[in-house]
Amino acid sequence: MAKLLKLLVVVVIAFAAWKYVIAPKVAAKTGDSSAAASSDNGCPAAAERASNAWGNGLKSYVNPPYDLNAWASFRSDIEGKISSAESSCSCQLDSCAKARMAMSDLRKLIADMDTAIHSGAPPSSDIVQKQQSIDEAIDMARELARQGK
Repeated sequence: MAKLLKLLVVVVIAFAAWKYVIAPKVAAKTGDSSAAASSDNGCPAAAERASNAWGNGLKSYVNPPYDLNAWASFRSDIEGKISSAESSCSCQLDSCAKARMAMSDLRKLIADMDTAIHSGAPPSSDIVQKQQSIDEAIDMARELARQGK
């Protein structure tokens, strides 16, 4: 009887330790990693939205003459999408860093295009290659996010 009582006390203590100490720590770690993963998955998606908006709207600004008011509005919209992507990509994972790099490159591309538009010149001949490089970086960020990196 004493052995059964001791066994029952050990089981109750083990159960209490599991329920009130170990299980909450495990749940917190699982919650933190899934939160990081979902945040990271949102990062490449936000970067892709910014890049797609740029690519889809750019056709209006391929050849001069340019409507400077329309360009200013378009540029502002894209920069807002880039800022949103950068906010979504604030984590320290490799996928976030890769997406932030792509957004930095997109900002440079927009600045180059802005210079061309304000000077009345056509865009640089390597604009397609730069956009492709940005899209490839976003694809890499998406793959890294899928791997949890």
